[in-house]
Amino acid sequence: MKTNYTYTFIILSVILAVCFFINISLGSVYIPLKNILESLLGNSDNIIITQYRLPKAITAILVGSGLGISGLLMQTLFRNPLAGPFVLGITSGSSLGVALVILGSGLFGGLFATALISKWSIVIAASLGSFLVLLAVLAVSNKVRDTMAILIIGLMFGSITAAVVSVLSYFSSAEQLQQYIFWGFGSLSNLSWHELTIFLLIYLVGLTLSIASIKSLNSLLLGENYAKSLGLNLKQSRFIIILSTSLIAGTITAFSGPIAFIGLAIPHLTKQIFKTSNHKILLPAVLLFGAIIMLICDSISQIPGSDYTLPINAITALVGAPVVIWLLVRQRKMVF
Repeated sequence: MKTNYTYTFIILSVILAVCFFINISLGSVYIPLKNILESLLGNSDNIIITQYRLPKAITAILVGSGLGISGLLMQTLFRNPLAGPFVLGITSGSSLGVALVILGSGLFGGLFATALISKWSIVIAASLGSFLVLLAVLAVSNKVRDTMAILIIGLMFGSITAAVVSVLSYFSSAEQLQQYIFWGFGSLSNLSWHELTIFLLIYLVGLTLSIASIKSLNSLLLGENYAKSLGLNLKQSRFIIILSTSLIAGTITAFSGPIAFIGLAIPHLTKQIFKTSNHKILLPAVLLFGAIIMLICDSISQIPGSDYTLPINAITALVGAPVVIWLLVRQRKMVF
């Protein structure tokens, strides 16, 4: 019997809209819904809304949905419920790029000192780092037949880059280490509309590739041999899935830092509700669910009524992990 999830999608869409407006209204200064609507309709020019809270809320939607989709792709490709969007070493590559900019001056003198002036230097360094790791992983994917070997190689790339970062950290000053640690906390704020536009364009390219991979993902659920028997070009499909994940996850890391938990947990949370393995249903469901959870986590991290903002990485884990544990214990079985 075919289940109709139309009402579930409508409910999730309404929840997303509610969370979006709540996220914009909360912060150090409470903004009424009326003022938000006036700003969105262009009837007023509230700088707090148009230049800070609105871009941050949109960033939260892109980050949450993107990481959720990336996690779903990786868990299906590797048939591993513990796989996340960063198992290919994409985050590690970004972290190494940022470490070379921020911590590199401790080892190479003043070579990178001027680069620290611009925020774009960190974004470009993170993008280049993830891109180089992506090229390495794609090269390996064409040489290796076993998909699980790609997973292991991705983890090894992560170990190598972590070792290099450790060496750079050893020769860095306390101020440089603090700057690098703050970047590692993750942040959804401080993106201009120009930066957000670039973010969105790359995100849409990755999303388009993931949508184009739906048929391949459904075939891979029953194993690679079965997928081949259906006429699936395994190498090509694997290439597109890895490229899609890398574009989305790499861009998110470059602009917002390495945000944990969402990519791993959102697919599992979604499957607890939708009870299906069909990616035509799961992909848009994960997109909505990831955006909702990230908006909620960001709203909590702002500590409404306070000038303080907690690291988004800490909130995603503190809020999300207990929910996943509770759901899995209650269900007693993981849907995969």
